[in-house]
Amino acid sequence: MTYVRKMAARGGKRAADTSAENSAKRVKINRRKRSQTQKNTKRVTFIAENEQQNEKSKEQTNIITVPPPVSMGKWTNKERVLVFSSRGINFRTRHLMQDLKTIMPHSKADTKMDRKDKLFVVNEVCEIKNCNKCIFFEAKKKQDLYMWISNVPNGPSAKFLVQNVHTLAELKMTGNCLKGSRPLLSFDPKFDQEPHYGLLKELFTQVFSTPQYHPRSQPFVDHVFTFTIADNRIWFRNYQIIEEDASLVEIGPRFVLNLIKIFQGSFGGPTLYENPHFQSPNMHRRMIRLAMAAKQKERQMVKEIKKDKRKAGQEVMSQDVTDDVFVTPAEQKPVQIEVDAPKSQINKKKLKLAALKKKKLMKRKGL
Repeated sequence: MTYVRKMAARGGKRAADTSAENSAKRVKINRRKRSQTQKNTKRVTFIAENEQQNEKSKEQTNIITVPPPVSMGKWTNKERVLVFSSRGINFRTRHLMQDLKTIMPHSKADTKMDRKDKLFVVNEVCEIKNCNKCIFFEAKKKQDLYMWISNVPNGPSAKFLVQNVHTLAELKMTGNCLKGSRPLLSFDPKFDQEPHYGLLKELFTQVFSTPQYHPRSQPFVDHVFTFTIADNRIWFRNYQIIEEDASLVEIGPRFVLNLIKIFQGSFGGPTLYENPHFQSPNMHRRMIRLAMAAKQKERQMVKEIKKDKRKAGQEVMSQDVTDDVFVTPAEQKPVQIEVDAPKSQINKKKLKLAALKKKKLMKRKGL
């Protein structure tokens, strides 16, 4: 037992000696690395473009001048846009909402709102989410899509009918841009001619323009949002700016906004403007049905006229002139007028039956 204990003690001493040697080697290697990095290190300072320094001082103090970052500034425009919808939207509207969130880095999302809730509830949701602008998609009859753009909580707000929706995945355009970059907004000259279009222009600029120095935005401008007016509708397009020749290539999404009303408050209040050219989708579908019914009636009338023409032609052809050639006229008999009443004609069978009955009665009586 004593021998075993001695051997264990010797093994422990050897292990301790080897670990101490290894730690000493590691310390030496770390010192060498630090000395090499200290020789190669240089102080980095941010110097503006207007400031200048002598090259000799740079070499002596070992300083590297780096231009300041592009996005050095304070985020003052605290615009936040809430983008969400009601229940009952289809897949295309859902993809359109997702595309708007990707091209608007200052947007926020929320769960779908119940249909039974009134639109004034949206103002409370915006306050909870700390948003002062709102884009709300309202679906009706699973085929009509309405868009509300509102300034929360004081207004104004505008209601649009969304038509001809094409998403990013659907278009497959060749254009592309940096995610989170700030867009340019291009408006049609007609926006400055009428007051209600001027109000919409200000509303679009506050909603769709990305604030400067936003933490989720990139300090570059490489795409354009265009708002053009044609056929009493607002056409939205998104284009990429190519650096070589400043030409435009469409990215998507694209949709058409048909203005219905502009309200003074947020999601309600007195109407400031009502579009006289707007036709509700229910009325549009009714007009299409009436047009189809009128076409069907016209086809039925044409069929009846053709049938009448065919009958008239057949009657004319059936009257042959040569049919009366061999017809001989009947002899005309003199007309006789009978003055006396006609004699009653009694059947012989009835007379025989009456005589037989009389004979039978006579036999019974014994005559």
